[in-house]
Amino acid sequence: MGTFQIEGGHPLSGSIQPQGAKNEALQILCAVLLTPEKVIINNIPDIVDVNKLISLLQNLGVKIEKLKKGSYSFESDNIDLKYLESEAFKTEGSGLRGSIMIVGPLLGRFGKGYIPRPGGDKIGRRRLDTHFDGFVKLGAKFRYNKEERFYGVEAPNGLTGNYMLLEEASVTGTANIVMAAVWAKGKTTIYNAACEPYLQQLCKMLNSMGAKIEGIGSNLLTIEGVESFTGCEHTILPDMIEIGSWIGLAAMTKSEITIKNVSWENLGIIPNTFGKLGIKIEKRGDDIFIPAHTEGYEVQSFIDGSIMNISDAPWPGFTPDLLSILLVVATQARGSVLIHQKMFESRLFFVDKLIDMGAKIILCDPHRATVIGHDFKSHLRSTTMTSPDIRAGVSLLIAAMSAKGTSTIHNIEQIDRGYENIDERLRAIGAKIKRIA
Repeated sequence: MGTFQIEGGHPLSGSIQPQGAKNEALQILCAVLLTPEKVIINNIPDIVDVNKLISLLQNLGVKIEKLKKGSYSFESDNIDLKYLESEAFKTEGSGLRGSIMIVGPLLGRFGKGYIPRPGGDKIGRRRLDTHFDGFVKLGAKFRYNKEERFYGVEAPNGLTGNYMLLEEASVTGTANIVMAAVWAKGKTTIYNAACEPYLQQLCKMLNSMGAKIEGIGSNLLTIEGVESFTGCEHTILPDMIEIGSWIGLAAMTKSEITIKNVSWENLGIIPNTFGKLGIKIEKRGDDIFIPAHTEGYEVQSFIDGSIMNISDAPWPGFTPDLLSILLVVATQARGSVLIHQKMFESRLFFVDKLIDMGAKIILCDPHRATVIGHDFKSHLRSTTMTSPDIRAGVSLLIAAMSAKGTSTIHNIEQIDRGYENIDERLRAIGAKIKRIA
């Protein structure tokens, strides 16, 4: 189990380039299975979850060539479907939640797809019903082996387009259904579809490969099935979650930081939401400049004077992946804020570690926490802690960077799942952080 040792209390300065988006990469990589032709993908982040998926694709028979840092070519002209029934696949597939998205393209192209119950963060229940309900509506037959915890869908006679109203606007569920529906005979209509920028990117990539998808960017997608797909070249967006993490880090450490090439038009309400905590954000071309908050930052209130309430919602609402960051940043704000995590019932359970560091937080229930900010009049204390998941791990890292003294974070493999060479990149802007094997 790896460990970070962080000497906190030091301001940072300089510029940092966000990595390619993890959540987009997991969808885009699965889409290479749709065609036997070569697909080139650029700006792939070098992180654990993405590298696991690349390895899984290679074991499935995809020919993979690294062209340069972050750029790979993929050729899926000789897929080994027997691998899906192997013990090796059961082990590899269960270690990565993103592996669920290979099912859609395999089902559409080959008439069957299997997946062991996937792993991922311990942040609460994350149902797969949306994925499989969508496949069934397209005509697939579903089966589940309880003993082996193994899911399967089969459509030996092909898929047929259909209308569906999704129970939840699941991003991975929408992506999976879309990658199956592009093969279905006739028209598929998906209402309450997710419309995050990363899902939009997937749909644009599929259209460049020959798909016919309309309504991109809305929650109503219309898909006309086609019979074949060509290769293409695609570039992944910068990671909005990492961009939000750097905004929070700059504010908490009173640092002057420039975040380069952020793709402003794809950030949605992220900058404005950090602004609700009083954090100043300047747009400089396609960069974000965060000035040093030497006088701190003050939480806004609603126009009726009630306490600020920040909650997550499907896009274009605020992404749940950044609520942990906002919560940590609020611990040093002037004023109070209620953080409402609606989607995952275990994601706020890391706050006990912040309370141990001296933060004033009331965990109201599994979904809500009230944070009373210190206004930097009382600094967080250094401590030893363990990262429970990707986003909580980075939140604890930000807290440690702000705290006085030396903190230790164990289980940093969780952080490595979503952040590329984070210690090296932080040292480049002045952080005192060491990786201990």
